[in-house]
Amino acid sequence: MLVVLALLLLLPPPTPAFAATTAEGGPNLDSLSVDNGATAPSPSDWSTAVVDSTMARRPATSLGLGYTDALFLHAAFQVYQRTHDTRYLNYVKAWGSARVATDGSTGNTYNDLDSMLVGNVFLDLAPATGDSRYRLAANRIVKRVATFPRTSDGALIHNVAFTGQLWSDGAFMAQPFLARAGDHTGPPRQLLTYFEHLRNEDALLRHAYDETGRSEWADTSGRSPEVWCRAVGWFGMATVDVLEELPRTHPDRAALVEIVRYLADGYRRWQDPATGRWFQLPVKPGLAGNWTETSCSAMFTYTLARAVERGYVSPAFWPVAQRGYRGVLAKVSIGSDGRTRISDVVIGTNVGDARYYLERPRMDNDFHGLGAFLIMNEELRSSR
Repeated sequence: MLVVLALLLLLPPPTPAFAATTAEGGPNLDSLSVDNGATAPSPSDWSTAVVDSTMARRPATSLGLGYTDALFLHAAFQVYQRTHDTRYLNYVKAWGSARVATDGSTGNTYNDLDSMLVGNVFLDLAPATGDSRYRLAANRIVKRVATFPRTSDGALIHNVAFTGQLWSDGAFMAQPFLARAGDHTGPPRQLLTYFEHLRNEDALLRHAYDETGRSEWADTSGRSPEVWCRAVGWFGMATVDVLEELPRTHPDRAALVEIVRYLADGYRRWQDPATGRWFQLPVKPGLAGNWTETSCSAMFTYTLARAVERGYVSPAFWPVAQRGYRGVLAKVSIGSDGRTRISDVVIGTNVGDARYYLERPRMDNDFHGLGAFLIMNEELRSSR
């Protein structure tokens, strides 16, 4: 059985300067054990270790256009931007050459928000390659958004088959991409409308909202019954990423910062003191069968770290991010094959009741976890 990272218990006093725990920016580890009983030195760079391991497992041309593959590719591109290792760029380019025609078509109809996350990869590749197909591909998504179904108050629904439904996770699938593509009006308004409908009275956000009230999960307000960890994580990342693209004088900027502060308060309140991670159902930590989930914990940690770095929240939140980072790193290990393993990542999840969320399968190296880990690790490595 794999033994996860043996993290040092004593860390330097928390500071808002984001000093990494080692000179290389990774966790302050002496070594880690692998499942053959041997002891191997820990990687000095967990991001490159995860990308290298995933590249070895999955050729670029085996990845598709779905949001989990796109999340990993977008995150791998971020690692390329820091390291300038052309192997990573070539990997993403090989995927693009296989999936995007010269006219920008992909065979995707973009009938759900999930399918739009790939737009971030198109925007990554366009300037990096100079190939016009990627700008054309991104423009196809922008044009589709203009005709995409919406709620009565203008919010993009999650899927054309789900009339009137908003899902918290949908915010990340389209809004940061649209902001990067130059739309500085739609994304902040979308996030504010989503927040109005999904805000939970106890903290954080409900998973979904149905303005028709016809969904079996909808209560009298139209909201789903549970706060699901990864949905909140997607929303937090979406908000700080959209803020990156907005001018400092943007009229909605202050309102988005208030959303970040609201989420940060919830993250701090519901962080598990024992592990530093967050539960699958974060506002019900004592519920039998509840468990800490790795991908959302990485998303929360990223959002908190970026929020402190940009001054959206006070430096008092840095220790929360630091504990979250330690908690996620405790779920990363090296196997006897020399490759990384990220454990306790919940697979793709729809809207349901508490039992449904708690019984969702957990996977090692699920792409939700790979992408979220890389985005988190790149932030905490570079935030100094």
